[in-house]
Amino acid sequence: MSEEPHSEAARIVGSCISELRRGRGISQQDLGELVGIHFTNIGKIERGLANPTLVRISVALEIDPSELVRDLGSNALPAQAHQLTVSDLIAARQGQSR
Repeated sequence: MSEEPHSEAARIVGSCISELRRGRGISQQDLGELVGIHFTNIGKIERGLANPTLVRISVALEIDPSELVRDLGSNALPAQAHQLTVSDLIAARQGQSR
């Protein structure tokens, strides 16, 4: 039984995330660990099974979704046990330091 994407927006966002993740050569589990969510949720997002709430909010506000995150950086996020990025992960796997 194949699950259908939640919406076209969810499919597009999920596909974009999947493409970016694969382009960086990391697994769903790697990405999940970097962002602090279970890898099965990454899979759901990539398959469009999760509702892209920020997209819905931006449509309601009649703005481009990028406006909601334009001024955000890692300093705006709550503290995590680690502050790794995909570049840190790749460098560690290659035995390099950044």
